[in-house]
Amino acid sequence: MNKPLFSSITYIALFSLLGVIYIIGLFVPLMNNDSGHHAMIALHMHLTGDYASLIDRQEAYLDKPHLLFWLAAFSFKIFGVNGFAYKLPSFLFTILGSYSTYRLVQTLYNKETGKLAALIVASAFAYILANNDVRMDAILAASIIFATWQLVEFIHHKRLINIAGAALGLALGFATKGHIAVFSAAVSAFFYILYRREWKIFLNPKWIILVLLFALFISPVVYSYYLQFNLHPETTVRGKNNIDGVSFILWGQSIERFSGEMGKEGKNDYLFFIHSFLWAFAPWSMLTFIAYFNRLKTIFQRREEWATTGLFTVMLVVISFSQFKLPHYLNIVFPTAAVMASVYLINKGQSKTLYTLQLVVSLLILVAGLVLNTWIFPVNSAWVIIGAIAFLLPVVFAFLSKQFSLLQKAVLIPVLSTAFVFFLLNTNFYPKLLTYQGGNEMARLYANKVDVHNVYYWDFTDEYSWYFHTNTLTKRFDSSVLSNKEKIWMLADSSMVKDIRAGGYVIGQQYAVQDYRITRLKMKFINPATRDSATSQLVLSEVYKKDE
Repeated sequence: MNKPLFSSITYIALFSLLGVIYIIGLFVPLMNNDSGHHAMIALHMHLTGDYASLIDRQEAYLDKPHLLFWLAAFSFKIFGVNGFAYKLPSFLFTILGSYSTYRLVQTLYNKETGKLAALIVASAFAYILANNDVRMDAILAASIIFATWQLVEFIHHKRLINIAGAALGLALGFATKGHIAVFSAAVSAFFYILYRREWKIFLNPKWIILVLLFALFISPVVYSYYLQFNLHPETTVRGKNNIDGVSFILWGQSIERFSGEMGKEGKNDYLFFIHSFLWAFAPWSMLTFIAYFNRLKTIFQRREEWATTGLFTVMLVVISFSQFKLPHYLNIVFPTAAVMASVYLINKGQSKTLYTLQLVVSLLILVAGLVLNTWIFPVNSAWVIIGAIAFLLPVVFAFLSKQFSLLQKAVLIPVLSTAFVFFLLNTNFYPKLLTYQGGNEMARLYANKVDVHNVYYWDFTDEYSWYFHTNTLTKRFDSSVLSNKEKIWMLADSSMVKDIRAGGYVIGQQYAVQDYRITRLKMKFINPATRDSATSQLVLSEVYKKDE
């Protein structure tokens, strides 16, 4: 593309607008399910100083490697124990991932297409959500695309610096979620070599340096597994002991996930990739599918590189037939999806059909955002309303203005619509939704009324947020706890209180808040008229031992 799609000032404005959305999201409280869970593992490291062991609820955790937990624990040391500190490393990796996308596309195509690809990936729904509900995904996706960029640079220039960069990217991905990172980047590089027919590069001795550097870079994670599991055969996880931690992280972890040994979610949903991708990569998902199938029709004509097409195809098959599927697994293909979408837009973007498609998608996004923030959780803050108007005006201007081409509008309107909706989500919807996450509210209202270091749980209720916001570790109750204590505080769902009494204990003072698993929204909760009946109660009870 000879003529720039947008001026530098316009790109800066668009990325800045998205940056505001991301930064606001850093201050949205953590969600209990995975974010709170991972934050508590990092908090255990921070409070105990044991950075080798992965501990979840006082038990060994054998699932994911250490990098996210190390980064969060390090961030806690600098910024204190809070949601911002936990989310910040993922945000920084998101910047790296967006930049790596730009540089990869610059190498494969040109600078203008690279800028567009970076803008597309940065404005994708689940890419933004990965910085709200922080799991491994932002770090993993960034590591993979960084490694892919470095591998493509090596294929072009054969430089050692790119071998070192690729080894680092692969190791960061491995230290985040295992061999899926290595597999993804290797698939992309393999298809790119096939595309170029550069067979001699397979014999380049510098690959040995990559393997050696990769082994060096992952050694802290492997050694930590050795310390926690190989040196402690008595350690039990999921009913098994004598665990070979080194073997698990080098081989077993990825096999267990693919075979479904770690769960059965989405096992028989073979269209999972397609319907999840439609919302996860909105507002660019339909465009990406069009671009992808257009590429497949001409793939052997070699009109476009195979690095992105190959990775997208292989991951489509792998995810579709995996026995354990979750929507956030798709994040690793977002940068390559952005490449395909940006190339197609540049080539076909003046099409009125494509503009209409993007306009319809944007309208659906706007309607959904308004429903979420008018019916489900109405906006009642003046500053949020003012901010929403400020974010909505550029959408209206981009739609009405005659100074933009169809291609420019096909990009501007989706990006600005996404920014508007996420402004409302991060300033209104999620903050209000999270008031129904009982642990947050319990900590906010009653942490100063109890001894937070004397709080136990009867049967775990996923209330990581209570422990995180009180900066304490989870403690499970057993009968020995009260043998040398006059009383304790017990955190439990209201339905469990009768079990506590049946266990021979006396309930004293109580505090209660509404509670709901906000990561699993159902219509009964979504509907304001029936919401209260969908919630349970989280109870913090003073518990005594019954006199003999």
